[in-house]
Amino acid sequence: MDFNFTEEQSMLRDTVASFLQDKYDFDTRRKIVSSDSGWRADYWKAFAEELGILGAPFSEELGGLGGGGVDNMIVMEEFGKALVIEPYLGTVVIGGGFLKHSGYASAASVIEGIIGGTTTIAFAYGEPQARYTWRDLKTTAKKDGAGWVLNGHKAVVIGAPFATHLIVTARTGGAQRDAGGVGVFLVDKSLPGIVTRDYPTVDGNRASEVYFENVSVPADALIAEDGLALVDKVIDEATAAVGAEAVGVLRKLHEGTLDYAKQRKQFGTAIANFQVLQHRMVDMFIEVEQSVSMTYMATIKLDEDAAERAKAVSAMKVRIGRACKFVGQNAIQIHGGMGMTDELAIGHYFKRATMIEGLFGSVDHHLKRYESLSFDAAA
Repeated sequence: MDFNFTEEQSMLRDTVASFLQDKYDFDTRRKIVSSDSGWRADYWKAFAEELGILGAPFSEELGGLGGGGVDNMIVMEEFGKALVIEPYLGTVVIGGGFLKHSGYASAASVIEGIIGGTTTIAFAYGEPQARYTWRDLKTTAKKDGAGWVLNGHKAVVIGAPFATHLIVTARTGGAQRDAGGVGVFLVDKSLPGIVTRDYPTVDGNRASEVYFENVSVPADALIAEDGLALVDKVIDEATAAVGAEAVGVLRKLHEGTLDYAKQRKQFGTAIANFQVLQHRMVDMFIEVEQSVSMTYMATIKLDEDAAERAKAVSAMKVRIGRACKFVGQNAIQIHGGMGMTDELAIGHYFKRATMIEGLFGSVDHHLKRYESLSFDAAA
């Protein structure tokens, strides 16, 4: 299998890496995280207009660059290296994924806004009781004439404070945990009845608790009335993209630890000369490289049938989750107590790695999912 990138994909990587190296260093990110807005709208505009990367995974017919999952992987890895806050995952990967795969009538106009940098999207899918069961929904969507009325509560909606739109899952029929009746809606966040409680997350992102109180949405807000299979597909694509982000984070954790070990002296010599730490840093490197391979594999299999796609993504997420824990914890241990200080970048990478461990499913969740899919295939 050919794992070489095309010339266009290499150019995309170089373009993103160069911009982030010039404009998104660690001190700049710290200022962004501590600002009132929590992101840089001018950087988002630059992603759209100067770099053109918001159109990377969209077809040329939709105004994009004609790429796909590999392009998302490239961008997300570079974003992971710089700990980028801006909502590429929610807007381009998830929002764009729902629009591309659903046959949504207004997809072209919404994607035009995404590519142009005027539309930002947050994915409101999680609920307090649901954990990783996407179909466990108390949020309801009831028919009201030609439109719908939404009621419910969505928890930890990442990127919602600076989103113009929300993609919302809500029950259009059936019981709370039924596979059928999982509706997907594109909702303007400024609609009356939408109440948000915004807060920072431990890794520097911003999230919201989102409450829908008799929110009337038009008929054209409906992306899919019975869309659990669509939700599963898009979340798998998002999980693969998060795996790529994790690769970027893991690379920086390993590199930062290696550099520190070469500089930090104990007993008159650099601690990088201690054999036990050399072995540990080699183990960290192996975890990183295994994560790279599994992320490539999962990304390549995103277009296969649902079972193969899900198995590949779950296998990757297990590898990524374990690597985030092992590499992150060893990076902090080798740095000592100062590794968790706000002034040192390594602590910020560790926090993001820790958040990624549980995002879209923990190691245990994906082990169980992989086991279930494998036994179903063997039966």
